[in-house]
Amino acid sequence: MPERRLTPDEIDRLARKRAGAKLGWYIHATVYVLVNLVMLGMSHHGFGTRPWSVFPVLGWGLGLVLHGVSVFVLGRGSGVREYLVRRERERLERENSGPSP
Repeated sequence: MPERRLTPDEIDRLARKRAGAKLGWYIHATVYVLVNLVMLGMSHHGFGTRPWSVFPVLGWGLGLVLHGVSVFVLGRGSGVREYLVRRERERLERENSGPSP
């Protein structure tokens, strides 16, 4: 089945959505680095006897990685997400074109 071509308005809307998602990740990564640098400094210069800052770095880092996967891998309009959308669309079309009750 040939894929439908996008209109210029749809292309613009999709481009803005994807750019916004990427910008959101860049902001997330910047805040992650800045906050964790502050926590690292606090951890090593008087706020506790052990380096406790590794725990928030790892936890938040996992969240940042998952956010990046959702933006750059699953959200780019091809690959896994497009494959799943195409399969679901085909399944729904088959169900919808079946015999009427």
